[in-house]
Amino acid sequence: MKKLALLLTVLFHLSINYHTSAQVITKYGDNVSTLDGIIKAYYDVVTVKKGGKVYFERDSLIHWPGVNVGAISISKNGKPAMHYMSLKEYHRLSDPSLEKDGFDEREISRKVEKFGSIYHVWSTYESRNEHNGPIIERGINSIELFNDGTRFWILGWFYDGERKDNPIPAQYLH
Repeated sequence: MKKLALLLTVLFHLSINYHTSAQVITKYGDNVSTLDGIIKAYYDVVTVKKGGKVYFERDSLIHWPGVNVGAISISKNGKPAMHYMSLKEYHRLSDPSLEKDGFDEREISRKVEKFGSIYHVWSTYESRNEHNGPIIERGINSIELFNDGTRFWILGWFYDGERKDNPIPAQYLH
């Protein structure tokens, strides 16, 4: 009976903390207090209608200051090449084509690993030029995050696209 009373007391206190903990919302309406919220913001920030505008400031509010990000491509000699850059440089290079052609990227599967306040998310994605358009790319985003007890911060991310010689493994599609 004592164990049951202790369990009920702990559950009661957890429920109070759960219900009274404040959400952290950025000025763009992104909920960065939950893992689901920050991953949603991660995808929403690069999703833009043709002729629309991508906002670097919005993206910077979900990332740790001074963050670097990266993308893998295949070089002319057929070897993987890492393009590692600041978030600002990534936006300088990518925003014009995203805005010109439109871009809709969405998560189709997620695997999460956590230790303490550090999270690693394998986020499988599909990209299109418009919301219901044909898929133009699939791949996996490798996202590192930190939870400071109040909110999540993206510490960095890297992605690689699916290719004939680099299919997405089944465990990243469920």
